[in-house]
Amino acid sequence: MKFGIDRLIAEPTLRAPLAGRRVALLAHPASVSADLTHALDALAACSDVRLTAAFGPQHGLRGDKQDNMVESPDFFDPVHRIPVFSLYGKVRRPTPAMLDAFDVVLVDLQDLGCRIYTFVTTLRYLLEAAAQHGKEAWVLDRPNPVGRPAEGLRLRAGFESFVGAGPLPMRHGLTLGELGAWFVKTLKLDVVYRVVAMEGWQPDAAPGFGWPLGARAWVNPSPNAPNLWMARAYAGTVLVEGTTLSEGRGTTRPLELFGAPDIDADAVNKEMHALAPQWLAGCRLRACWFEPTFHKHAGKLCSGLQIHAEGPFYDHAAFKPWRLVALAFKAIRRLKPDYPLWRDFAYEYEHGKRAIDVINGSPLLREWVDDARATPADLEALASADEHAWTSEREEYFRY
Repeated sequence: MKFGIDRLIAEPTLRAPLAGRRVALLAHPASVSADLTHALDALAACSDVRLTAAFGPQHGLRGDKQDNMVESPDFFDPVHRIPVFSLYGKVRRPTPAMLDAFDVVLVDLQDLGCRIYTFVTTLRYLLEAAAQHGKEAWVLDRPNPVGRPAEGLRLRAGFESFVGAGPLPMRHGLTLGELGAWFVKTLKLDVVYRVVAMEGWQPDAAPGFGWPLGARAWVNPSPNAPNLWMARAYAGTVLVEGTTLSEGRGTTRPLELFGAPDIDADAVNKEMHALAPQWLAGCRLRACWFEPTFHKHAGKLCSGLQIHAEGPFYDHAAFKPWRLVALAFKAIRRLKPDYPLWRDFAYEYEHGKRAIDVINGSPLLREWVDDARATPADLEALASADEHAWTSEREEYFRY
């Protein structure tokens, strides 16, 4: 199969509209062609493409920042001799001075299929700026590595943030090119928008179910996204960032496992199976011990659970990571009612809201966890209504 960047490089007719125009690229470390050439280098090698600027999202164009909420500066690329502007530094939206550097911006970002992944919001901000300043925007499309399933509550009005670009569920099931079209229509943006579509992507095909497993190399789109299994679990494990539990940062399996020094993982696992065994389908939970080398609980032995969303345990249609992690929170709350579960800090610089509410896009999940009377059926009713509405709405944007 071919990604959008591969087709743009290989097919001069696709590049023809760029002739004589100043071109910018928004990219990150996973923005590579089939032979693992970075998109910036690959485009610079095309004699008919005039690169005049580049942009880096969170973690940088080349991947310079390891942790969350660490900003990147602007810099001058010494090889290609163009400015590289940070969209996760002093600004999150491109400034007029940045926009003056190009006529067309190419977006080549590997997404993880999760609303909270900040590249989704960066795309929205770039499209809005392009519309306001008469610039053209192209998305060089890439797979949604977790395929078409949709899961989770939709973001509620008033909870928009840099990890909440709009009323999406946690797992949206669209490619970035498809999401861009959704933004253009729902935000009523007057912008010239193009998608350089993939060739041969089969989102329901085994064994990757979204990612062309065995046909393309995995390059981390962010430092703690080391493999496909993490991507599958991420729509659930990202919720752990809003808690006092470790999400595995500082280990070799970040966002595949979670735990803390003062919980009993075996007891949590047993309680989860007693409460809602149907929410644990499609994977295997394994009790484990781990010691983070940095971040939460650094240097402390944690009792935790690892989500195995691979091998013989994985059922793509049955796996529900958002429900699974929500259930883990509920189990901890039932076992230890006074456990200090919710982390208190300004997540993605959002003040006045709990981190878990910013992440989930509303207080509904937290309120369900903390309400001793609330049952899995209550959360199921809320989530399934949102999921059904979204899966109907998104169909018109499918390109594959």
